[in-house]
Amino acid sequence: MSDPLPVRLAMLGCGQAAVLAARAVRGLRGVSCAYASREPERAACFARKLGGRAFGSYEEALSSPDVDAVLVATPPAGHFALALRALNRGKSVVLEKPPTLRTSELDALGEAARLVGRRVMVAENYFYKPLARALRELIGEGVVGEVLFVHVNALKAQRAGGWRSDPELAGGGALFEGGIHWVDLLANLGPRVEHVEGFLPGVNGTPSADRSVLAVFRYSTGAIGTLSYSWETASALRGLRLSRVYGREGSIAFESNGLFLATWGRTRRLAFPGLRDISGRRAMWADFVPALQENREPRYDLRHARRDLELVEAVYASAAQGGGRRA
Repeated sequence: MSDPLPVRLAMLGCGQAAVLAARAVRGLRGVSCAYASREPERAACFARKLGGRAFGSYEEALSSPDVDAVLVATPPAGHFALALRALNRGKSVVLEKPPTLRTSELDALGEAARLVGRRVMVAENYFYKPLARALRELIGEGVVGEVLFVHVNALKAQRAGGWRSDPELAGGGALFEGGIHWVDLLANLGPRVEHVEGFLPGVNGTPSADRSVLAVFRYSTGAIGTLSYSWETASALRGLRLSRVYGREGSIAFESNGLFLATWGRTRRLAFPGLRDISGRRAMWADFVPALQENREPRYDLRHARRDLELVEAVYASAAQGGGRRA
């Protein structure tokens, strides 16, 4: 077997996302990592700790002939400009979520990639989570019969520090920055989402700031899904939550993060979908790297990414109007 084409990946932004990506690609054939930051010392520190090369600036990494692709892991407000610069320099791009501030920007990047013969990918690890795969399989097999309701509990207490507390850098609130992952989970269970509404809880009828959201999904099959997402709800179990799929012939109970899954219906089982890669990041990069090597789309492509962002936009628009906006 011939050696795979190299993927020399530069991380633009040295934060936790870069750390997680570097660990996820470790062991994949043909991949090497480099790091770039607005603070050269920070990039050098990452290179020493994680292995690889350090660049003194984003521009140095983008201009380097030794870089094939970049991971844009900066605050969301900077994603579009950096990705466009990378494409114009002949690099493929992987965008951390949320990918861009608007679907129109994601469309523009897709067109730019097509013109230069490169790829734009969006790092949505929830699509690759073992939990998501298990839910799709069980629903597809009809284990609970016709699905009526899907309730996803993603409530937690989270401090929005750093750039997340700056609307100019974050580009949006809790649902946009973190809840978009859960939107992806609900949007990729099998049935197509046809309609979505959003609601912001508040006191005496006054909506709170965007730190808590209820999103309601209507599927093509007639099933209804709900996502309760919050950064301001105390949890005795540090974020461990129970969610459920209800069908006419049974139900699927699961810990929201994917620690366990239990079915009752046509079959009864208790499963632990995949604790070694519970976040789905290893599976995601195991799909992305060959796609970069072969210059093709991964399983989670721009069509999926655009749909997720479009749904988030629709939830916000609906919440602003009191509900009722079509996706």
